[in-house]
Amino acid sequence: MPRPTDQKIPDTRAAHLASAQRTLMLEIEGLKQLAASLDGPFTEAVEQLGEATGRVIVTGMGKSGHIARKIAATLASTGTPAHYVHPGEASHGDLGMITSGDVILALSWSGETAELSSIISHAKRFAIPLVAMTAEAKSALGTAADIGLFLPRAEEACPNKLAPTTSTTMQLALGDALAMALLERKGFSARDFSVFHPGGKLGAMLRHVSEVMHTGDALPLAAPATPMSEVLLVMSQKSLGCAGIVDGAGKLVGVITDGDIRRNSGEGLLGRNASDIMNRSPKTVAPGLLASEAVKILNEKKITSLFVVEDGRPVGLVHIHDFLKAGVI
Repeated sequence: MPRPTDQKIPDTRAAHLASAQRTLMLEIEGLKQLAASLDGPFTEAVEQLGEATGRVIVTGMGKSGHIARKIAATLASTGTPAHYVHPGEASHGDLGMITSGDVILALSWSGETAELSSIISHAKRFAIPLVAMTAEAKSALGTAADIGLFLPRAEEACPNKLAPTTSTTMQLALGDALAMALLERKGFSARDFSVFHPGGKLGAMLRHVSEVMHTGDALPLAAPATPMSEVLLVMSQKSLGCAGIVDGAGKLVGVITDGDIRRNSGEGLLGRNASDIMNRSPKTVAPGLLASEAVKILNEKKITSLFVVEDGRPVGLVHIHDFLKAGVI
């Protein structure tokens, strides 16, 4: 016999889903209001942060502090030197972390966070630019700021309208918007990004083809006049599913794959030469290409390997299995 609580599960689940959807829709509405509110001060803030000769000092207390830490991390990983300073620790010596070449980005929904007072005073004393992210233009933080990023008074997703939800989502999104605008301003590329992200899945995707490819004696190479019986032997020994065909100058003039072998298996294959079978327009990549881009090419072309060339000469070969081993896919 089912317990009373078991009978309520469908209704409870429906209530949970309704609550989640209501929360998300309120936060989406807040983001829409934020996007519509962006104006001149946002561009001024981007310029101010981008021109800093030091670092962007991001600060905030409580939930705003948690968001500030993430903003600082995002800025630092996308080419804008930044770190977080805890406002409570600032008045106990951490103000020394803030130098004259820095710019301060201070977060406070109310703008009246008492713990920010020492940082605000320090900014004024040493003429350090202060950018505020707050909902109250007339607050202590809002009036002290050199540039104010004023958030719209969107409805909190909390049913009691107390827990920071929509407000912190807007703070986080505005921090991302600043970081991406600065990234584009600096011309920060995927190659630059890889310098700061060497670990994990992202680091693997940002590795270059040259870090993954087979080189030297591992390359299956043959001349155009090589009999197919010998080409098959080379392909079997190297076990990479293909052979590169190179001319007398060492330049890649064609590729033979396992697929080419199957397609020509009934046409006196062993009595023919490599030049009779090879694909004369093979897809190749450069050693400096990102691994993630090479994987995209393999998927789009529906192939399993790519020769890596420089000045027309094969310097390496990458197989789909190499990217699997490297954690790229």
